[in-house]
Amino acid sequence: MTIFCSHCHRPLQAEMSCLPRRGKQVPSTPRPFRSTKSASKARRDQINAELQALRSLLPISAREKERLSYLHTMALVCLQLRGAQLFTPDLASPAGLALGTELLSLLPGFLLVLSASGKLVYVSENVAQVLGLSVVELLAQGDTVFDILDGQAHEDVHKQLLLAQEEPGREVTFVGEMHTSKAFRLRHGGNRAVAVHGRFAALGQPASSTNSVFLALCTLVARLPTDGDAGFQDDLFQSTHILDMTFTDVTESVTYHLGYRREELIGQSWYSLLHPEDADLAAAQHRAVGESRGAGATAGTAVLRVLRRDHTWAWLRISARRDGGGHSITCTSHCLR
Repeated sequence: MTIFCSHCHRPLQAEMSCLPRRGKQVPSTPRPFRSTKSASKARRDQINAELQALRSLLPISAREKERLSYLHTMALVCLQLRGAQLFTPDLASPAGLALGTELLSLLPGFLLVLSASGKLVYVSENVAQVLGLSVVELLAQGDTVFDILDGQAHEDVHKQLLLAQEEPGREVTFVGEMHTSKAFRLRHGGNRAVAVHGRFAALGQPASSTNSVFLALCTLVARLPTDGDAGFQDDLFQSTHILDMTFTDVTESVTYHLGYRREELIGQSWYSLLHPEDADLAAAQHRAVGESRGAGATAGTAVLRVLRRDHTWAWLRISARRDGGGHSITCTSHCLR
């Protein structure tokens, strides 16, 4: 059987000149592109160049720019972008208020601006005086307020932010431990308890969650005590209540912390002393201890504001448990300065 050439249709035995000559490559099926070391290096160089360009635009000193890692660079860039989106050119940004170092040093704490979702938008430079971390170092913890707070405070902070967002202009306060530098932890025995007091404000009209920010001042309180911390025994008092939280007894040390005599409080409701903004949190703790079964069952802790006799507010960290066969509630209250 004769085999014909597909190029010239002649018998292969008769004509071989139609075949490709030696030295010429036969067209082949294209292979998929494969990354090479040189291509990877080119991409890395391009990324590095872009990061250097972004770093050069950051409003910080040249010395600080040199110390920035890629992670810190991107964190700062994201912070600046969020601020640019919320604070349009016709609005004044907190960073554009020209707050000098001297003026910031006079504040009892540092300024904090959050987006509606809790993202960090602005942190004043004097945060280093409170937490021992610069803005750059703080952003290395994460880009939300929940990243810089101890996990135990997350639920309360989330509730308070929702409450403030539902009623723009309403001021709320929450207390939680914020992460600090290693040097500060060694000096102060742990992270530092900070009270965050602020409200949501709309930037432009109409007001919406996309153009609202949480403006707050963060101030120090005493370190939150731990259970069994003997160093804080002088900062506490105990009270006993029936199940509806009416006082039946309280230690005499309440006079030192709140100014009331023991006899003044017996028969009163605990709720009559609470700050209105903290009533929901106190009620949640009350329900939790009420639903617990058996004597000695606890319901965790809560940080609440209580009215002193001189009409000022005291911050208390309160732990509650059921006692007396489950027929009474005992509260241990640590006073936070």
